[in-house]
Amino acid sequence: MADPFAVTNQAPPLRGVNFFTQDAALGDALRPYAELVDDPGLHRIGELAGSEEARAHALPANQNPPVLRTHDRYGNRIDEVEFHPSWHWLMEQAVGFGLQAAPWTSDRPSPHLARAAGFYLWSQVEPGHGCPISMTYAAVPALRADERLAKEWVPQLASTEYDVRRLPVAAKSGVLAGMGMTEKQGGSDVRANLTTATPVGDGEYQLNGHKWFCSAPQVDVFLVLAQAPDGLSCFVVPRVLADGNRNPFALQRLKDKLGNRSNASSEVEFHGTIGYRLGDEGAGVRTIIEMVAATRLDCVLGSAALQRRALVEAIWHTRHRNAFGGLLADKPAMQNVLADLAIESEAATALAMRLAAAVDSTDSQQAAFRRIALPLAKFWVCKRTPFMVAEALECLGGNGYVEESGLPLLYRESPLNSIWEGSGNVNALDVLRALRRPESLDAWLTEMAAVQGADARLDAAVNDVLQSLADVENAEAGARRLAALMALCLQASLLVRHSTPAVADAFVASRLANDWGGVFGTLPRTTPFGQIIQRSL
Repeated sequence: MADPFAVTNQAPPLRGVNFFTQDAALGDALRPYAELVDDPGLHRIGELAGSEEARAHALPANQNPPVLRTHDRYGNRIDEVEFHPSWHWLMEQAVGFGLQAAPWTSDRPSPHLARAAGFYLWSQVEPGHGCPISMTYAAVPALRADERLAKEWVPQLASTEYDVRRLPVAAKSGVLAGMGMTEKQGGSDVRANLTTATPVGDGEYQLNGHKWFCSAPQVDVFLVLAQAPDGLSCFVVPRVLADGNRNPFALQRLKDKLGNRSNASSEVEFHGTIGYRLGDEGAGVRTIIEMVAATRLDCVLGSAALQRRALVEAIWHTRHRNAFGGLLADKPAMQNVLADLAIESEAATALAMRLAAAVDSTDSQQAAFRRIALPLAKFWVCKRTPFMVAEALECLGGNGYVEESGLPLLYRESPLNSIWEGSGNVNALDVLRALRRPESLDAWLTEMAAVQGADARLDAAVNDVLQSLADVENAEAGARRLAALMALCLQASLLVRHSTPAVADAFVASRLANDWGGVFGTLPRTTPFGQIIQRSL
């Protein structure tokens, strides 16, 4: 008689898997733009990301969230945030890999694409600490609006040294950056900001006001929007001034968030806080938009990473779990679900890497492509992620609902990227704004032209887009439908060109030809499920 207390029919821990070498979809997504298959840096990241050591740090960083310390024992304001050691381990690895800002000063080929692949791989370990990594990466193109400020900050931002000491930038071996844009009364409408900036001479201002969301308040420098005499402007706000004194930076509280638990998001008040103008007065949005664009790219990369990790966990579990007389992974209904999740993940990965490759280019057409494709990808990939992660969690059943599985962490994180740097409506409207520039539509059409005639269903979807563009009177009301369809066409074109015929056909048949039930696991019955799943892991 079987021992009723014996532990059987449980999937073993997923450990010792190189996340880079096991990801065929990532390899195919990179190959058209750069030879990175044998890249030693990506191999190191993939190996550590799939290790037991990395998994051992992911959950503790979330189970022990940051703690705000506003005052020291004597009553002096210190406004510091304490983190669990696992957070610092994760940060040290990410910075050491150069995932924050190293590409901006690198002379290696395709530095932004290589960094994007690394960020995608490392985000699969624990996504919360990616916030300061992403904002540091994104700060550099904005800082280049002022040569003096860029010279002061960019070398340390690009450093691969993780230095948590509270010192002036000149005394540190590496620094990290954050952002302060939104306020209580405005949210995404940053032109409604009330924080004031009073000039005191030589590009220096005093800021007074608040920020409703200031992520990663522990970092060294922030790009902040405030109202100067000639309008909304962008400012560089260091935590520590050049003379070693602390800049007034009054942390009011940390946000109690749905997910992103390992990362600190705060409310902050400025009381005579020193800021240095970046760009012209009144050009704040135009100046900081470079930072917004770069963080949007990381939102897409982060969402693709969440999808990939959820997919891997679902396949791993079902390959080791018996039910109803056989392995779950061998059941036709489950195979349909897993294959559907796999093509969703691969499409997200392909689009994310295409965007990153465009960052490496100085070509004007690639700049136009980024202008239209970034809001498209941000809208669609980030919005699909909660749905996809929830389905992957369900593949594990009750095992996926407990914290130790890691799936609840992914699920709570999954809505974040769709909200951060502009929610769905903001990005859909940004698509319309980009389309007002003919070169943006031309860039999208160029991508479509590369596969014209390869699949009649895709050609029909492109025609649907062009017909929708003619309805200018209802453009805003139809912005989401247009953005979704344009993003799907873009993903399909990439899969047709660079993935396997089985993946491309299943994606086009389900997403564009209406041979799909709208939920995962409703691919056409003729789909080669096993072939697609095997490719995924």
